[in-house]
Amino acid sequence: MSQTPPGWQALCPFWPAELAETYRKAGLWQARTFSDILDDLAATHDDRLAVIDGTRRFGYADLRDRSLALACGLYRLGLRRGDRVIVQLPNCAEFIELCFALFRLGVVPVLALPAHRDLEIGQFAAFSEAKACFIPASVEGFDMVAMAHRVQKATPSLRHIVVLGTDLDALYQQDESPEWEAPDAEDVACFQISGGTTGVPKLIPRRHMEYIYNVRCAARASGFSQATRYLCALPMSHNFPMACPGFIGTLMSGGTVVIASNPSPDTCFGLIAEHGVTVTALVPPLVLLWLESVKAPLSLELLQVGGAKLNPSTARRILPELGCRLQQVLGMAEGLICYTGLDDPELRVIQTQGRPMSEWDELRVIRPDGTEAGPGQTGELQVRGPYTIRGYFNRPDVDRESFTPDGFYRSGDIVSRNEDGYLTVEGRDKDQINCGGEKIGVDEVEDLLLYHPSVVDAAVVARPDARMGECACAIVIPRDPRPSALSLRRHLRDAGLAGFKIPDEVIFVASFPQTGVGKINKRQLREMLRQEHFGGEVTA
Repeated sequence: MSQTPPGWQALCPFWPAELAETYRKAGLWQARTFSDILDDLAATHDDRLAVIDGTRRFGYADLRDRSLALACGLYRLGLRRGDRVIVQLPNCAEFIELCFALFRLGVVPVLALPAHRDLEIGQFAAFSEAKACFIPASVEGFDMVAMAHRVQKATPSLRHIVVLGTDLDALYQQDESPEWEAPDAEDVACFQISGGTTGVPKLIPRRHMEYIYNVRCAARASGFSQATRYLCALPMSHNFPMACPGFIGTLMSGGTVVIASNPSPDTCFGLIAEHGVTVTALVPPLVLLWLESVKAPLSLELLQVGGAKLNPSTARRILPELGCRLQQVLGMAEGLICYTGLDDPELRVIQTQGRPMSEWDELRVIRPDGTEAGPGQTGELQVRGPYTIRGYFNRPDVDRESFTPDGFYRSGDIVSRNEDGYLTVEGRDKDQINCGGEKIGVDEVEDLLLYHPSVVDAAVVARPDARMGECACAIVIPRDPRPSALSLRRHLRDAGLAGFKIPDEVIFVASFPQTGVGKINKRQLREMLRQEHFGGEVTA
């Protein structure tokens, strides 16, 4: 087992040799891949129900057999260990089968969201040198196939566009498996995408051995078992519904994954009742939507909420109105996951975002002066541990800013920690907007706005929002002829920006407040938004 796998994976920083050996000897990292796990599950559970997707039912042996058949087809397509591909599928059983097929081959999926468009997919494909792209034909009327062909023209490495349905179905080959080079447990299993990615992507390398440990700890903290029926309502490519513990944790526990095409109450409430769903995961805006829609308590036993801070007043409503316990989750695709305990007192569950799920997690809260904060004091959350990455793929420039010299990840989350080790999120240090759990890097949006001929300058900041937590607000200094808010939004959409990144509000002003060194004072802009002290025109 090599410390640094060969080829491009050397561009994914690894743990120091001594620390890595400590994790191995402690049994945290094991010489197993996700395909090894699935093979064991199929042998143990055989025809036990693994996945429900609409009218389709798949047992554990079915899931193993179908993912193996798909792996054969992908191999014959020309995909080999270490190749990268874009996976942009909606919630469906094929997403799970494709992931496990790729894991078996050692092909590394870049896990894109269905909401991503030309700009983001083009960046991911070019930076990762992706060889294939797996997409649906369309998403909410948007032609994904046409988009993929546009990206392909600009990406020499992108040889294959595989569309969900006929294209993907044709790759399931039941004949004898060809001999392929199996991945190592310390190979990269997949790339998650860092929230707020700007320009050159920040791809998060998750390796088999540490991601399996991540899932195992998460399933234990969440009380998952063979009795678990997990509703996958959030986009399955997100780290939260995938591995925290998500659908992988459900399968590793011998439970059943119930797939929802979308997280709306109209879709999910019926699935919960029909299939006896016991647990699901949501972001705070969806919790509010569910609370507004529920007519009677659901049969759910547990609701996990993460992605953004949950307002305590909303948290208090979950048990009496939805009829289930709340478990708060503070996590990041880079690694660390914190949970409130299943037996914690109500006040702790309502007011905190939990504590680390592994005793091997190392946390510190650092104040602006560089000293460590005491109990109740705020500072930036920094973390390292056996499932927190040591750097992004091929981004030494970002690593220098995002990781300390002694290997702690600078999360950018401003938190306080009580004497029992429970964290409460107080805000963000990084220039990033958290819109309902989706992270928006403001630099990317600002740069695109500045390309508009009628924009002199632009600043994008977060405005507090009762439903989404935060929403993006563009503050623009226009030139004549002054553009409309609609034309600016259309400009961003035409540039290929994902819809969730397009500002909800545009404010036109004559000038920006500045810092002492002449930079835009975004802190003051955010305060002016909160106080509604803008003299310019506001266009929602």
